[in-house]
Amino acid sequence: MGSLEGKSVLVTGGSRGIGAAIATRAAAEGAAVALTYNNSPDRAKEVVRAIEASGGKAFALHADVADPSSVSTVVDQAADCLGGLDILVNNAGIFPYGTIDEFTLEDYENTMAIHARSVFVAVQAALHHIGEGGRIISIGSSLVERVPVQGISLYAMSKSALTGFTKGLARDLGPRGITATVVHPGSTDTEMNPADSEGADEERALTALGRYAAATDIAATVVHLSGPGGAYITGTSITVDGGVTA
Repeated sequence: MGSLEGKSVLVTGGSRGIGAAIATRAAAEGAAVALTYNNSPDRAKEVVRAIEASGGKAFALHADVADPSSVSTVVDQAADCLGGLDILVNNAGIFPYGTIDEFTLEDYENTMAIHARSVFVAVQAALHHIGEGGRIISIGSSLVERVPVQGISLYAMSKSALTGFTKGLARDLGPRGITATVVHPGSTDTEMNPADSEGADEERALTALGRYAAATDIAATVVHLSGPGGAYITGTSITVDGGVTA
């Protein structure tokens, strides 16, 4: 029996990269999974098919996480499809790059909408469904703790919001038996940041292990927090970065 047997999980931004790895690993541990996508319906369907081919249960749901009504609607849709909701994984994100003088107010508003407001809205909606023993896990970034290069100020700012929000959630939701945590990945080999891209060697050099993470490395931590091993972990951040912030 898997560690998430009988549980239901919603992963936002689950059509590729870290989100797809989380959805796939959660399903392998016995969870029924709903994953959201915005611009990649075919990729989302591929993830669902792969989970179903392995005997799991999964649903792909469209959502634009920059739109608050879309976020709250998809949480309710996921709970309907899954017959409830035990675990919310806030993973959807973008990577705005540029120095502070290059960003527009629109860049700021869009980034904060996706990385901060969507999490706030998703959590509020999920609390209509998640009960005792539930988990709320948000995917942040190791750049919250260390910003080693130029061009990441807006991204780091938006992901930093998750740390404070999660600490507050832990206090608000502890009496209900619900935990809240943040996972901060470091350089991870995904389409957003390929391990063979220009500048990848510099990123590897910042790590203690000398390599990028695989998306499955991040998924393993998320699934651990989602299961029995995460029952007494709340209000904290766990950094999975190969030692960049050591």
